[in-house]
This record gives sequence, C-alpha cells and structure tokens, in this order.
Amino acid sequence: MSELEVRELRYFVAVAEELNFSRAAQRLGMAQPPLSKAIAQMESRLGVRLLERTTRQVRLTKAGQVLLDQARIAVDAVHAAARRARRAGQPTPRLVVAVKPGGDAGLLREILAAYRDTGAHLPPPEVVVGGSGEPIAMLRDGRADVALLRSPFDGQGLDSQTLVVEPRLAVLPAAHRLAGRRRLRLTDLKGEPIPRWKGAAHSSTAYCTGYDDAGAGGGHTDSAPAETPEGPLVAGVEQLLEVVALGQAVAFLARSTTERHQRPDIAYRPVTGLSPSAVMVAWPETSRSAAVAAFVRAAHDVATDHPDHMPALV
Repeated sequence: MSELEVRELRYFVAVAEELNFSRAAQRLGMAQPPLSKAIAQMESRLGVRLLERTTRQVRLTKAGQVLLDQARIAVDAVHAAARRARRAGQPTPRLVVAVKPGGDAGLLREILAAYRDTGAHLPPPEVVVGGSGEPIAMLRDGRADVALLRSPFDGQGLDSQTLVVEPRLAVLPAAHRLAGRRRLRLTDLKGEPIPRWKGAAHSSTAYCTGYDDAGAGGGHTDSAPAETPEGPLVAGVEQLLEVVALGQAVAFLARSTTERHQRPDIAYRPVTGLSPSAVMVAWPETSRSAAVAAFVRAAHDVATDHPDHMPALV
C-alpha cells in the first residue's frame, strides 16, 4: 500500500470538516468530480471506508474520524516545517509569541522584560495577539514559536508548563436573580444558557459550561453540556460581556480577566465547585530554539512570584 500524500490529506480534511463535497471543492479551489475521485482512491488504497455517503448527507466513519485527527496533525506539521524553515533563513531572526487578549493573567509584560534582561544575544520578541483559538493554531502551523495559552487545549505535539492557576468567576447581568448573592454554587446556575465559543472543541465546551472533569466534583463531562441551554455564539470576551449584559446568557471567566472588564451592568461572583483557569506557556515539542528556552525560563521565573503560582499542578 502506497503512502498517502499531503495533497490527499488536505483534500480529506476539507471534506471531513465540511461534510459536503461541493463546499469542500469550493474551499480547495477545484472541481467536485476530481475531489470525489481522490477520496474514493484513498479509501481503495487504505482498504476502509472513510465516509458514509447518502443523497442527503456525508458522515465520517470511525476510520474517517481517526484519519481526520491524524491528517490535521500531519498537514499542520508540513506547513509548520515550511514556515519555520523560511523564518530561520531570514536575515533578522525573531521570537514570535502568540497570546489572546487576557490570556496571560497579566504576566506578559514582566516575562518580556525578563527575557530581554537575560543578557544573551537572543532575537527580539514579537507579540502577536489573536482571537480565540488563534494562538495555538499559530503555534501548530509555524507562525509562532511560543504561546501563552489557557487550559484546556489539545497539547498533542506540544510541550507546556503551568504558570499560574486562578479561580473563575460567574459572569451575570447586574439585574440577575442571583447577582445579590456573595457566593454561588455551580448547581445554582443549572438551566442557564451558556455562550458557545466559536470553534471550541468538546473539552473546551464542557469547561466553558463548568461541567468539565475538574469542576462540579468531576464526572459531568458527557451529560451536563448537553443539558445546558446553548447561548449565543461568541468570538471574544467583549462580545461575551455584551451577551451577558443583555440577559441572553451567563458565563464564566478567569479572575484576572474580570478585573480588566469592570462594568456597572455586569456582576462577577465566586462559584463553589467551578474548575479554575490555568495559564500555560507552550511550545512545539520538537523545538531546539535557545530563544524559546530562554522565554520559558523567564516565564517560569516571573510566575514563581505570582500569588496564583501553583507548581504542584504543573
């Protein structure tokens, strides 16, 4: 059996994500017949069905889901190798640090200062601020060398170190029936709609609703998210706060994030049984960069002095 080519994996990822051959072909900039033929040839060579096709829908088989998970990693790795090679050949090297707004728990400025003060001849840092899901995508596809991320995230192919672990608070409209309480229990919020984050994986969805394994005593990951009414789709903290202020949902945010977003129409309350938010520094496990190593050391040193530093949870 011959090996699959990167081109074929790209084709399959597009079809598997769109679950529609016409949309996948449009996304790839090609006609539908050769795309359908390519997928059929892949199935023939692998000896398994990857997709179940009917006149109404396309669904992944178990084998197709496995290939999708692995194909994403493989395609990302190829793209990352090319990007990193091009960047390594640039006359002026740089260390690209990816982070989303509020994703650093207020640590980034100090980390950058500590990195610059190492005294070594290291490339200057360049910070790229992206939306939800962008920092880890940049890390995987080679656009970034290191990132500050909030858990949970898919750590496959990455090394990481926990910097701080801080509590999350409930985000309520100021006029909410529970806003007058000093502390809430997670069960108090049962049945409240929770905003959905654009592109969130299942583990992230469970975490955002408060019913991940670390919250509510564990054991709720599979059932509670399905029982939680879906709130509006959001792509950032500002949008989330507007949704909450309008009474369309309640949410959970890390304490440092709430401190940056004080509003008269929003109430923040501590919640018993709610899992915390961990800020982590992450980098590709194959990295041999002295600059990345220096940044990670600087991040660790800065976090050690932070009141929420919890090395036992690393």
